[in-house]
Amino acid sequence: MLNHITLRVNDLEKSKKFFLAALGPLGYKLFVEKEKSAGFGQADIEGNRDFWIKEGEVGETKSFYCLAFTAPNKEGVENFYRAALEAGGVDNGAPGYRPQYHAGYYAAFVLGPDGYNIEAVFDDWEKLRTVAK
Repeated sequence: MLNHITLRVNDLEKSKKFFLAALGPLGYKLFVEKEKSAGFGQADIEGNRDFWIKEGEVGETKSFYCLAFTAPNKEGVENFYRAALEAGGVDNGAPGYRPQYHAGYYAAFVLGPDGYNIEAVFDDWEKLRTVAK
């Protein structure tokens, strides 16, 4: 189990605004602000502030393909997508089922301010059970 992830960003203020908007529909809030970093989570408890951004030079090559956050339902995915686009994100895959992953995989993808692929995903187990019958 992961404790937290820290993402390097070029502009802390710009990224803070983006992630506050994009992750708000998923229950994330900004709980910690330091000189060059910010900590987000679903509760202000050590270990629940699991997503951090830290200002520093971001190179062209990204160190991962996708950073995915769990959504509570399909509406959460759709709200994440809308909020992320309104906050300046770039479409990288509108909300929808992704059967190439599994039948109930419902997700949306947005490129954030530094070009990272940020995803919200809901595992629709009802759809998976229906397909499995």
